[in-house]
Amino acid sequence: MSKPKLIVTRRWHPDVEAVLAERYDTQLNADDHPMSVAELQDALRNADAVLPTVSDKVTAEVLSVDNMRAKMLGSNGVGFNHIDLEAAKAAGLTVTNTPEVLTDCTADLAMALLLTVARRVGEGERHLRNGEWTGWRPTHMMGTSVTGKTLGLIGMGRIARAVAARAAHGFNMKIIYHDPFPPKAEDIADLHATQCASPEEVYAQADFVSLHCPGGKETYHLIGTDALKAMKSSAFLINSARGDVIDEAALVTALENGEIAGAGLDVFENEPVVHPGLLKLENVVLLPHLGSATQETRKAMGMRVVENIDAFFAGQTPRDKLV
Repeated sequence: MSKPKLIVTRRWHPDVEAVLAERYDTQLNADDHPMSVAELQDALRNADAVLPTVSDKVTAEVLSVDNMRAKMLGSNGVGFNHIDLEAAKAAGLTVTNTPEVLTDCTADLAMALLLTVARRVGEGERHLRNGEWTGWRPTHMMGTSVTGKTLGLIGMGRIARAVAARAAHGFNMKIIYHDPFPPKAEDIADLHATQCASPEEVYAQADFVSLHCPGGKETYHLIGTDALKAMKSSAFLINSARGDVIDEAALVTALENGEIAGAGLDVFENEPVVHPGLLKLENVVLLPHLGSATQETRKAMGMRVVENIDAFFAGQTPRDKLV
């Protein structure tokens, strides 16, 4: 019996690629180039399952392909706003993602962004590497303390709760949050977190606002001019969720005008393009979407996709099925 054919849209952790090649008829993207609409459509025509990543836009146009052979999309990533789920469902595709395995890694990075922008770490390193440092002095490059401050979370899912645990137990921060689908009380009991009735209530109180909501139509440009004006002028914005949650043009204006103190961003509205205004600002920390980028986590994510694929082709329901 022939093995199911898989097409993997980008390079994955080598250990995962080896498992895929052993178990399936696997076609890899040897040069790791971003696949075009036409290439994604060809993949859907020629494979039993296509394995995209969060950088692949699996739109209604892509999914409108004639003579589709694929029956499954095994996405490598926890987010799924890059896939038109309604169009995928209409096309008869099963779609899975990789939740849980990247929670701690992404939470670590969110805290890294928070600490880096508050203590001016990126700015300080550039200052030193450029040969501008003339020695210690009392007023040099003073940042903002983190310990004891208020952390406001927009969204209170697994990653947000992991960030809150690090902030509360590691830095004695007060935790406030807003989530239209709040967690169970027992899941946040040790955080002593306060639920806010609206995002605006979070903006008004928080010294650090950290975003942990999904991307898509409902949260598109959630952080725009009004939200930024509602924040303290001393507040910092942290985003390790999805780039389109922030109106980057509005953020640049707010930062230039001193409406907020700074921002730490791992994701962007039009990745890999970054708003040029952000690149010019010293009070912004910019990372190239590194939230889950550790050896251990990227392997675990890939193996979660393998688990979902194995279940699907065994006639079972994958545990991470979205549609």
